[in-house]
Amino acid sequence: MLSPSPVGNTTPGQWNPRPATRTRTGTQRKVYGKRKADAPRAVFEQGSPAKDLERAAKKIGKDAVDDIRTKLAEVTIKETPVASVAEAKEEEEEEEEEEEEEDNAAETIELKDEAPVPDETHTPDLEKQDTESTTEAGPKQSTKCTTEGNDTARTRETRRRKQDTGSTTESKEPKQDAETTTESSGRRATRKDKPAPRLSSGCVTDEKANTYVRSILNEALSPAAALSAQKFGSWAARAGNFLEVVKLAEGSYGEVYKLRLREELCKKEMSRSKLARLKAYGDGVFKIVPLRAQSGPGSKKFTSIDEIVSEVKMLKYLDPIPGFARFREIHVVQGRFPESFQKAWDHYKKTKDDCLNPNPSSKRAYPDTQLWAIIEMDDAGCELEKFSWSSIFQIYDIFWGVAMALARAEEYALFEHRDLHLGNVCIRSTRPGGRMDPPTDHELLNHSHTSGFGLSTLETTIIDYSLSRAELRLSEDTEVVEVASSDLDKKEIFDAVGRDEDEILLRNTYRYMRAQLYHGQPLQTEKCPDIPGIWAESAPRTNLVWLVFLLKNLLKNKKQSEDVSASVSLPPSTRQPLAPCSPNKGMAMKSTANSDKKKESSTTTTSRSTKPKILPSETAVSGTVTAASQQYISQLKKTLEDRLATVLELLDLEHGHEDMCCAADLVAYAIDTQWLGEQDFF
Repeated sequence: MLSPSPVGNTTPGQWNPRPATRTRTGTQRKVYGKRKADAPRAVFEQGSPAKDLERAAKKIGKDAVDDIRTKLAEVTIKETPVASVAEAKEEEEEEEEEEEEEDNAAETIELKDEAPVPDETHTPDLEKQDTESTTEAGPKQSTKCTTEGNDTARTRETRRRKQDTGSTTESKEPKQDAETTTESSGRRATRKDKPAPRLSSGCVTDEKANTYVRSILNEALSPAAALSAQKFGSWAARAGNFLEVVKLAEGSYGEVYKLRLREELCKKEMSRSKLARLKAYGDGVFKIVPLRAQSGPGSKKFTSIDEIVSEVKMLKYLDPIPGFARFREIHVVQGRFPESFQKAWDHYKKTKDDCLNPNPSSKRAYPDTQLWAIIEMDDAGCELEKFSWSSIFQIYDIFWGVAMALARAEEYALFEHRDLHLGNVCIRSTRPGGRMDPPTDHELLNHSHTSGFGLSTLETTIIDYSLSRAELRLSEDTEVVEVASSDLDKKEIFDAVGRDEDEILLRNTYRYMRAQLYHGQPLQTEKCPDIPGIWAESAPRTNLVWLVFLLKNLLKNKKQSEDVSASVSLPPSTRQPLAPCSPNKGMAMKSTANSDKKKESSTTTTSRSTKPKILPSETAVSGTVTAASQQYISQLKKTLEDRLATVLELLDLEHGHEDMCCAADLVAYAIDTQWLGEQDFF
């Protein structure tokens, strides 16, 4: 397991930050677990698809370079004797005069009087001879034509010489495709080179803008997205009318939109195979982030280029880890919001009370040349802050799902999220139809479980790494790593004061995290001078600080109806009491971490031994749950609540367990005490 980062003298005069790129000396990284069969990219042995594409691109580029070097080595160049400088200068002047005279003569002399020039073909053996004869005969022929004073002859001779030279050049440079064609009238057509390939009309041609965002474009996976920035309207028009734009959420970084498939319209307009491909691609989620301007207005606000690059690198690197967002693509667009996105923004403004970002159509907020980064990801479900949980089984799965994801990322990349509020945790259900209501008693009794984890069928996904820190291995063949991080001291998030109890807890958590990094003590929150570069350092206990915040919110907002005293159901044959049960009944007694561990072991053993043996036919046919089953479910709820209460004691910022230094330590403790099964993590 990971150990806490050493904390030394952190005074500005004596602290020496470690370089951003260094060699990792720890053990080989591991990723525990894998995704479902429909997501084979997550298997660790296969690695991240982004890294596979990068390695393949590098290999193709290296092979191409080697091939070109081999061909160049076979080429032999024979130098022809060069005339003196005076002769060369004189030849250039004569050629310029001939070209001027040729243009004047072409206006009065008809080409049909000329004798037809046969098509000329050159073999490789004669190319050098033609070039040499052309070079030597050039000045003499020009002098002869000048002496005779025959404009027509001069024009004919000059044209023939240029044709000879052009044919030789064409044979040596096949890329200049200048073909000579003969018209029906006998006139020789003008030579025309093929135009250079044009960029798509949707591409931004401003080289200054493309250079500014080049480091972001280099992280793109597809050639189209990596070519250049794109016009926002052209990029959005690719979806046509088949995808509906819906705004999901917003934050200080930007906003999140979703492209939802319009199945009814698609069934009428496209084939079944194309519709099946669109469905298989799934609903995409697009995080739209305004980029900081290079200079002038907007150069001191919004997200910087380096911050976006760091986040995208982490998205690609953490992609194979279960519990983290699935990365698809990164785009850079320029311009104002297209109509479909603007309508989605207006609808969100009218229907939601948390729309605080400026209107994208406002020219005071965003210029016409505003650059945006669009991060495309898989849909991870509903944000936790918008989900009303009501069951201890849901709370248990959400908390441990996040904790295990952090533990895997710590082992894989020394990852710290550093901004794990409820809006950065997404949940979804694996039940048919995506039902997210608490599990019923029948589902609990028919579920084959051993540890209590997974009963709610909720899966968690950690999103938004804009403030995160991770160590990214640059190559599988080396131990050199790149540290991706963000300087949080520049974010102005540590001095804010909350307006209510929930916001006060959030703002305090930011200060606890900073104190943990600066002093090694989360409660030492007195503001000290900023230390440049310190946020690139590793302090994995910051993940535990955020897990405490998460668990307190989960337990605080649990509905009262799920309380242990209210969840105990009596047998149907027994009359319900007229008065409510005493609020003190079933209250858990406080205990130390060691005594609770022993108590939990005995409780787990008892619950396994007393689990009622219920046949599937008994619950399915009768439609009722026996008193023994209700007693078992009640005891299971009580057990899970006691475990989470013990977690709060273990992670207490002042009196917590001294061996808890990172999320991996907490997960290891949970597996040892059988709160989690090894199959839940590995």
